[in-house]
Amino acid sequence: MSTVDRTNERLSVFKTYKLYVGGKFPRSESGRVYEVTDSKGKWLANAPQSSRKDARDAVVAARKAFGGWSGATAYNRGQILYRIAEMLEGRKDQFAREVADAEGLSKSKAAVVVDAAIDRWVWYAGWTDKIAQVVGGANPVAGPYFNLSSPEPTGVVTVLAPQESSFLGLISVVAPVIATGNTAIVIASENSPLPALSLGEVLATSDLPGGVVNILSGRTAEIAAPLAAHQDVNAIDLAGADDVLAKELEIAAADNLKRVLRPQPVDYAETPGIDRLTAFLETKTVWHPTGSLGASGSSY
Repeated sequence: MSTVDRTNERLSVFKTYKLYVGGKFPRSESGRVYEVTDSKGKWLANAPQSSRKDARDAVVAARKAFGGWSGATAYNRGQILYRIAEMLEGRKDQFAREVADAEGLSKSKAAVVVDAAIDRWVWYAGWTDKIAQVVGGANPVAGPYFNLSSPEPTGVVTVLAPQESSFLGLISVVAPVIATGNTAIVIASENSPLPALSLGEVLATSDLPGGVVNILSGRTAEIAAPLAAHQDVNAIDLAGADDVLAKELEIAAADNLKRVLRPQPVDYAETPGIDRLTAFLETKTVWHPTGSLGASGSSY
């Protein structure tokens, strides 16, 4: 009977982190990486440093996916988001380690944060087929018409993930964007990108179509600038931008009248409400004449 020789210590198998674009895992087009360290300065990994070309590729992928994702039923989107939560639940230990390293938390506190992030994802999954009833409906008009308003997704949304809340904050800004039928280009936290890059691995193994969420890591200002000016990006969430960068991006975004969600103080541990669900929705209003019923001429 053979035995395994354990006299020699195994070599460490380091994880290779990659971008997540169009359902695939490319390295940065530029070939660049940068060092990611924990809260104490200890090296954790080399993360891809995205270029402008990577940002443009992500826009192409997001636009290609938009038609199918926005055209899916709200119920189907909710099912897919819930499936993502299931996959996150199965990898809680990994995310707890990454969050602990990124935010300098104990393992127990990091586990609490990860649980809250998964619960937040489930919460948004439940809103997919309910938000229309809250913000849409029939409007009273003075005339023989039906007047109906319904929410529709804005389109391709760039999301600057929060810099400090590497996972709970990330989930809190990404989930509402795609829950309402938009597609997203996510710029991960510059100093703590690993939870976001690992999220890409979860999305790839769920039922989420490729291109619905695209995740880039690197220097936030470098990646965000071309996305804010991109003519095929419809909106931008500046959650992860400081005041100076936010102002620059807001000016660039005005060129094609992007929707802009300005950065604001947020406690991501609190119940979020529906503000981020409605931030990237447009309202479509349809008028339809009422008709007559039978010879009596009564209308409906």
